[in-house]
Amino acid sequence: MGIQSEAELEKNLIKQLVSQGYEKINIRNEEELNLNFKKQLELHNKKALNDNPLTDKEFEKIMIHLSGGSIFDKAKKLRDQFQLLRDSDEIVYIQFFDSKDWCCNKFQVTNQITIEGKYKNRYDVTILINGLPLVQIELKRSGIELKEAFNQINRYQKHSYGKLFNFIQLFVISNGVNTKYYANNKNQSFKQTFYWTDVENNRYSDLHKFTEVFLNRSHILKMIGKYIVLHKSDQILMILRPYQYYAVESILKRVENLPPKNGYIWHTTGSGKTLTSFKASQLLTQNKNIDKVIFVVDRKDLDYQTIKEFKAFDKDSIDGTDNTTHLVKQITDDKTPLIITTIQKLNNAISKNHLESRMKNAKDKKIVFIFDECHRSQFGDTHHKIVEFFTNKQMFGFTGTPIFAENAIKTKTTKDLFDECLHKYSIKDAIGDDNVLGFSVEYYNTFKSKDLKDKEGNDLSADDLNVEGIDTAEVFESPERLENIVDFILANHKRKTYNKEFTSIFAVSSIPTLIKYYDIFKSKNHDLNIATIFTYAANEEAKDTEENTGEEVPTIHTREKLDEIVKDYNKTFGDNHNLNKDGGFNAYYIDISKKVKERKIDILLVVNMFLTGFDSKTLNTLYVDKNLKYHNLIQAYSRTNRILNEKKSYGNILCFRNLKKRTDEAITLFSNKEAVETVLMKDYAEYVTDFNKYVEKLFKIASCVNDVDKLETEEEKAEFITAYRNLIRVMNRLNTFTEFTFDHIDIEEQEFEDYKSKYLDLYDEVKSKTTKEKVSILNDLDFEVELLKRDDINVTYIMLLLKELDPNSESYAKDKEFILKLLDGSEELRSKRELIEKFLEENLPLIPEEQDVEAEFDFYLMKEKEKAIEKFMVEENLYEDRLKETMYEYDFSKKLDREMVKSTFMEKLGLKERRVKIEIVANTIKDLVDRFTWY
Repeated sequence: MGIQSEAELEKNLIKQLVSQGYEKINIRNEEELNLNFKKQLELHNKKALNDNPLTDKEFEKIMIHLSGGSIFDKAKKLRDQFQLLRDSDEIVYIQFFDSKDWCCNKFQVTNQITIEGKYKNRYDVTILINGLPLVQIELKRSGIELKEAFNQINRYQKHSYGKLFNFIQLFVISNGVNTKYYANNKNQSFKQTFYWTDVENNRYSDLHKFTEVFLNRSHILKMIGKYIVLHKSDQILMILRPYQYYAVESILKRVENLPPKNGYIWHTTGSGKTLTSFKASQLLTQNKNIDKVIFVVDRKDLDYQTIKEFKAFDKDSIDGTDNTTHLVKQITDDKTPLIITTIQKLNNAISKNHLESRMKNAKDKKIVFIFDECHRSQFGDTHHKIVEFFTNKQMFGFTGTPIFAENAIKTKTTKDLFDECLHKYSIKDAIGDDNVLGFSVEYYNTFKSKDLKDKEGNDLSADDLNVEGIDTAEVFESPERLENIVDFILANHKRKTYNKEFTSIFAVSSIPTLIKYYDIFKSKNHDLNIATIFTYAANEEAKDTEENTGEEVPTIHTREKLDEIVKDYNKTFGDNHNLNKDGGFNAYYIDISKKVKERKIDILLVVNMFLTGFDSKTLNTLYVDKNLKYHNLIQAYSRTNRILNEKKSYGNILCFRNLKKRTDEAITLFSNKEAVETVLMKDYAEYVTDFNKYVEKLFKIASCVNDVDKLETEEEKAEFITAYRNLIRVMNRLNTFTEFTFDHIDIEEQEFEDYKSKYLDLYDEVKSKTTKEKVSILNDLDFEVELLKRDDINVTYIMLLLKELDPNSESYAKDKEFILKLLDGSEELRSKRELIEKFLEENLPLIPEEQDVEAEFDFYLMKEKEKAIEKFMVEENLYEDRLKETMYEYDFSKKLDREMVKSTFMEKLGLKERRVKIEIVANTIKDLVDRFTWY
């Protein structure tokens, strides 16, 4: 039996959908699509139309209404009704789909609709609801990478999706054995495509099972109607992952069932808790039996952060509380369905005598409380007070690290406070689903004395030091030890963060130790921006840490030291923070948070702050010199595990204390006994072995670099691309290990770079193909060129090499070849190779020794740019001033306005010719600006 073809896969899918209640309909083109839409719209709105079909004029009004705006705007229109003025002057309201009652909608399936755009495209399988294409399914035969289907949809979005196809809400991609879904968002990454699962997180990868469950008519309608979020801030569509869906559904069912019971959601840190809690809160406010939904955070900074994130989803959905009086007003009014507040303000509202009479009105209201990070905030008197005060409440907690018997605080667990766990999604699940990253944990020995080492020569663990009765403060705070750690960090930070492309946090044991570290960093010569923040009052979150030296009440010296640190901060960043001003500390905190996310702070020194509840995708490294265990350890490590791109493949954890046993214990507790190997990345030796296996495969395809040129068929080239891509993926991991050297692998560094040049040649070849021929199979392969970017090989570095070149030197030819090879191996600089080569051949030998090479190169660049623009202008018949204005705008904003591009044309063109020319001119403008931009 042969491999199932794409056509067979498509045929079987349609057959299954028909068996599930879909109507099979044959639609060949856009005209037939529109006719079917009119018919289905009339049937869906039969009552509103009083059985009178739409006239052509009325249908045109509807199509004009639907035609405007972005994908986001169309998603809003889909969910709204349209006020139609009929030819009879009667006003009726047209509904496009019924999100509450799935059986009131008409479900159809069609295939191979042909749409003419920039190219002629045929779409595999389209699901229509009331005539609108809301789900598009792209299929590939078994054995083809699923990413190829994803890339094909990206091409459709660029070249042919339009009109009614812009109403697509979600995509499904499958090769039969693997099936994923995602929302219609042009900026989508493949990492934001999801498998559907059951409630236990078992995948429905197989297309048949996925279709049975996910494409069930009631379920797909629920996903579109309830679980697609319209992110108002970014103007994009987002869809919930399966574990988020099950969590929200479990809360909604819990609220609907009697008697009312509490519950908690255990979703690992970094898995998208904010979106889950927002959707749960939003849907709860639509329940007429609920008076208020109150979302409670445990710190003022998280209050600000959560409000900001909730407002990004829907700016009108929530109201924050400026102070306790404001909170009381919101709880007692009838206008504020959703409130975000801190547990401290909530405690004040129910405890202060002068507020008692006003709060009485809220005692019996039906209020649903959702507690964020409930592993931290719910183990004191406040929880008991809330339970006692409100008589008609339900309480739900969200946590990434529940409190169990093993890590219990005052003998209480999360289950004791919130009843049963309603849904679980562990760190092992999240890493397996590529929703968060694993950790690469390295332990560095910092003790010299043999008395402080175990039999294997490793530093004694924190627990062993306590057993031995050793003065840990003296050992850990030794000035020599602290300085050695700082020197190590300075020597390795750029390697760990890809030359400062990412940022880091340094967690230390106490404020006095933090200050010592800060002063040592300040005394050293380096180009890193170091910042720090700590509170100068006891902090509630430090109470359950093992080292209760955390945010202790400081001495006057400590308070003055923080003022001094803030002055350094102001000087570095040109700010004017003052902690003595009203709200000064909060403003300083918010600014640090912002600058870490913007990669302006390289290392943030903290004791406890920022180790929980802080999300930054560009943070990839955590340095640790403090004792952590259980939930505190997982929370701290998880600051590094947010997914960003291919280069960020795991979170780097560098421990300057022996936390190996504690790390394994924490991972076992918060996942299961088999999880340690899943959560922690492989060690260096294993990656070396993996790399050498891929080298062997590469050499079988092309035994030497020149053999790449002999690859004739697209299939052979695809094999090479896949083989080399595997190499760069592993190299991305190897590069972060401090012990990495090319001596450990089976390929020379120059040979690796030469293969990279061939790989990029193929990338350029695919990228430059714009003909209307059958699309190459290489188009759908992902080259992952972001993994090839090297920040150390940049324009500045090339300029330094140019300055050092001596045309009279014996090594000139070799040095010149070295520069050109560097350019070939850099995806960012390849476009500049021709310019450099010409400068080396024609200009450099004529420059006198006393002349400034950089100034001469600048003059050369200016002249070459003028020539290139002149040539382009003449060839395409463009206005000079408008062309230069458009180029300037692109250089400044990196965005190209189609109208500006069109304004450069001297001649009038037909619609089809104009479209083609806009594309050509826009691409050339981008190329010219990028090629001649050097600084």
